Amino acid sequence: MTVEEFKTQLAVDHIILTDQQLVQFDNYAKLLIKWNEVMNLTAITALDDIYEKHFYDSILPFIKHQPSGTLCDVGSGAGFPGVVLKIIYPKLKVVLLEPINKRVRFLQEVIDELKLLDIIVLNERGEDHALTKREYYDWTTARAVANLAILGELCIPLIKVEGYFMALKGSNGESEYNEAVHAITTLGCKLKDMDKTTLKDGSIRFNLLFTKIKKTPTIYPRGYAQIKKRPL
Repeated sequence: MTVEEFKTQLAVDHIILTDQQLVQFDNYAKLLIKWNEVMNLTAITALDDIYEKHFYDSILPFIKHQPSGTLCDVGSGAGFPGVVLKIIYPKLKVVLLEPINKRVRFLQEVIDELKLLDIIVLNERGEDHALTKREYYDWTTARAVANLAILGELCIPLIKVEGYFMALKGSNGESEYNEAVHAITTLGCKLKDMDKTTLKDGSIRFNLLFTKIKKTPTIYPRGYAQIKKRPL
């Protein structure tokens, strides 16, 4: 997906990019390529692939369900989808959680170079962040972090009742959901929408939106070792 194709496709999706946003995406791509030469941020380094498989892929789940208020991107990595969403929705207040310090440094440089406001990066894990920001956010999201049962326990305790959790998943998304129904229900959410899409290269995406209908029991989230060893 070229830059022009990216711009045109978003216009079809009723998202009209400003010149400033186009410059921000351009600078973001350049920083990603530059930093990737010295640290492992992504296996995707071709510019057209960055625009399709990182930028557009991060926006796609939110076209139907536009986020507003506060959003926490759990395990942000190289900033997908959190930084991309901040560019697209400038009024969104974003917190990026990233436990690996070198990625935190990259994310901070992106924030600084793109001159993004109302976005911070924290060197924290989701389960630790819940100690101070439990049921605080309007939205949580995560991409390529863990299977859905584990991911739910990291993300759902952070959202307020009537808030939303968007999980960006690949071709196994539907089967992951079927295996995670008990966990999602226990943590206080229900499925609102499951959207299946296919990228130009044939890659399948399942984007799952959950809404929180009741408070998460206070025993969750557990420590990560326990979450991973005994998923709900």
